[in-house]
Amino acid sequence: MGGRGIKLFNLSGFEVRLHSSWFILGVLVVFSLAGGFFPIRFPGYSQADYWLMALGGAVGLLFSIVVHEYAHSVVARRYGIPMRGITLFIFGGVAEMGDEPPTAKSEFLMAIAGPITSFLVAAASFVIAAVISSVGAPGFGAVFSYLAWINATLGLFNLVPAFPLDGGRVLRAAIWARNGDIVRATRIASNIGSGFGFLLMLLGAWSVFRGSVVGGIWWILIGLFVRNASDMSYRQVLYRRAAQERDIQELLDGGQQEPVAGKF
Repeated sequence: MGGRGIKLFNLSGFEVRLHSSWFILGVLVVFSLAGGFFPIRFPGYSQADYWLMALGGAVGLLFSIVVHEYAHSVVARRYGIPMRGITLFIFGGVAEMGDEPPTAKSEFLMAIAGPITSFLVAAASFVIAAVISSVGAPGFGAVFSYLAWINATLGLFNLVPAFPLDGGRVLRAAIWARNGDIVRATRIASNIGSGFGFLLMLLGAWSVFRGSVVGGIWWILIGLFVRNASDMSYRQVLYRRAAQERDIQELLDGGQQEPVAGKF
């Protein structure tokens, strides 16, 4: 996703971009909210009201993802991890790191910051929904009720210990802290992430078989994304480790050559 997408704004020095694929997610969210979630959970409104509520929910979801990724970025910057920005795409969002975390502690704190922030946004949205509904604006309250639910779901889903989800990064940090080897820790966490992606694909196939074609295809796509992302993340760690070892070797080779040159 890096380097592509529409620039939306800068947030404390982080560039927030919207990848073109996010519009697919936005359309799906709006249609599912206007045609299902809001009419079922909050009956009695006109169809026009449901469309407005759905648009509000989609915009709220966008900013919820930005806040989630912003929390990752702030902690990453605190530990000197270069960040390329935040990109929103069809499967949510990503805080783009330019390097791996320097320690297991920094990995853990950066990873856990996202779900904690989502839970805080969920709690705040729940309180706002209750207050707005109590003063006679239940339509606006319904939007914040949705944001409370979706942020709680976002936080819980990201806690699944499947790399590269936040829970998988927490798991990698724990293994890394125990054995001191980020490559081995990444391999274990990535294998779990790949297995989780496969389970999501099976769930999607079962849903299609049961008649929920759109929902099933969606789970299959998410499963494919998780499997590919876990594999790519592991390969990236291997590449960076190889590059570091090459740089160290070149430095050592250079150090060995200098005394020889001095004899001449």
